[in-house]
Amino acid sequence: MKWNQVLKDYQLYLKIERGLAANSIENYSLDVKKLIQYLEDNKVSVSPTDIDKETVQRFIYELAKVINTRSQSRIISGLRSFFNFLVFEDYRKTNPLDLIESPKIGRKLPDTLSEEEIDRLIAAIDLSKPEGERNRAMLETLYGCGLRVSELVNLKLSDLFFDEGFIKVTGKGDKERFVPIVNSTIKYINNYIIYIRNHLNIQTGYEDTLFLNRRGKQLTRAMIFTIIKQLAEKIGLKKSVSPHTFRHSFATHLLQNDADLRSIQLMLGHESITTTEIYVHMDKSHLSKVIQKYHPRK
Repeated sequence: MKWNQVLKDYQLYLKIERGLAANSIENYSLDVKKLIQYLEDNKVSVSPTDIDKETVQRFIYELAKVINTRSQSRIISGLRSFFNFLVFEDYRKTNPLDLIESPKIGRKLPDTLSEEEIDRLIAAIDLSKPEGERNRAMLETLYGCGLRVSELVNLKLSDLFFDEGFIKVTGKGDKERFVPIVNSTIKYINNYIIYIRNHLNIQTGYEDTLFLNRRGKQLTRAMIFTIIKQLAEKIGLKKSVSPHTFRHSFATHLLQNDADLRSIQLMLGHESITTTEIYVHMDKSHLSKVIQKYHPRK
């Protein structure tokens, strides 16, 4: 069995069986490609069905010389998934990663902004330019609905259910969820649609795309990063800010205002509650509030 052929089978499995998005499939594939490249560079002739733990261990040992523990742990996880697939398909009896431990890494807490910092960033938008109304609507949507940047750029006019107070969001693995939207965010989006978007020369294929560039096409993720970075520089904000920072701030501020973790999980589109629990680690004062409010011995 050749590596490239089994890698194609694995990619198909990730897409059809696990419903992963293209970016996730590419990341999983890169982990396997790194192993394939190592074998080729070291002239190790071994198939995916025959490779043993010792060979994989040597590969990981070489990796550890040039990448940090977090990246190392991610690659080990990716390879473990690949060999689990081979076991599942009866190509192998065992997974060579089963006895290989990932390096211990601390949990990286995401950067967040205060409410005042978010207000300053949005206030720095130049509304005298046509893209100003668009940028304000985008940042208000990022923060007001806790979206990923990919979810923002793919948002459609047909996803807006303002009368019901929701927007439909297509997240990882093409999973759809309905997220509540507040009146102020609805107002900014409507302003953008009425005063800016309706006057654009919209290109074929983008008639339903909500946020458009000046040429009437869909914005790129990189453009959203650039807009936020320039605003942060404009107000002299020293923190590392990205579109995801708005999403983290959304969750953190909800928790600080006593929202329950399950509701935050549903709005963020987290498959597991353990992913959402990172926000509890960021704001332990929330736990104190829970005890004070609900424990009979308070």
